[in-house]
Amino acid sequence: MPRGDKSSYTGKQKRMAEHIEEGYEKRGVSEDEAERRAWATVNKETHGGKKSGSGRGTEEDHAPSRKGGKLGGEASARRPAAERSASAKKAARTRKKRAA
Repeated sequence: MPRGDKSSYTGKQKRMAEHIEEGYEKRGVSEDEAERRAWATVNKETHGGKKSGSGRGTEEDHAPSRKGGKLGGEASARRPAAERSASAKKAARTRKKRAA
């Protein structure tokens, strides 16, 4: 199998990579770099290309996506501190209410 061949990836993995790539392109990353990062993220989360089937392989690890979400806080950083604080307090109240 030649390097870069995507035939061993499932449809879900291909859709995932496409969606991640679009997100990078929206943030101004070049098409080639966005594609490279997207497939790197899919490989990290799903442990590479897989054939579908019940119980095959290992569980998915979504830590790379969470990391990207935490790092991508530009919009939040532009908001005033009071607004961010109010938003955080509202989220905490909601979580507390759900837990009760």
